[in-house]
Amino acid sequence: MQYQFILLFLFFGLTSIFAQEKKQIILNDTLKSEEIDPLRPAKAAFYSAIFPGLGQIYNKKYWKLPLVYGAIGTSTYFYIDSQKNYNIYRNEYKNRLAGSASGSDYLANLSESQLISAQKQFQRNRDLSALFIVGFYVLNIIDANIDAALSQFNVSEKLAFKPAIIKNDINLKNDFGFAMNYSF
Repeated sequence: MQYQFILLFLFFGLTSIFAQEKKQIILNDTLKSEEIDPLRPAKAAFYSAIFPGLGQIYNKKYWKLPLVYGAIGTSTYFYIDSQKNYNIYRNEYKNRLAGSASGSDYLANLSESQLISAQKQFQRNRDLSALFIVGFYVLNIIDANIDAALSQFNVSEKLAFKPAIIKNDINLKNDFGFAMNYSF
């Protein structure tokens, strides 16, 4: 009778083990695959070349627009102002060579060498302002290109560059160094 209870227990015990359903645990993939557009930097640079600041708008860096327009606008203002002053002194010098009287008391008190010196100074300032306009325009294009390229750069927490203290087994001293870690 004892053997019958043991056999009965084993029979019901084994069937209950096989009768249980196994729950499947499905882990969600935590990695998000972001689509990388290889033409994004070229598009941003093209947009900035067409119209200054448009590449920054394409990159959604709206705070850079005042910097772009402030730099190019200020340089343009100084270019126009220097050109205007250059024309004033040049016209005064031409009128003196033609023998006509000056319309301004200030300009009438200047000598011909001072007029020539002022012309050269304003011409130099005008040329520098033109150089700054071109420089800021090119800088605008380069900024849009680099910003678009770096916006697709992986900066997750899994990739880390951290300082580390490493125990040196030879002389039993602690060494300081840097370690590049990538965790999965």
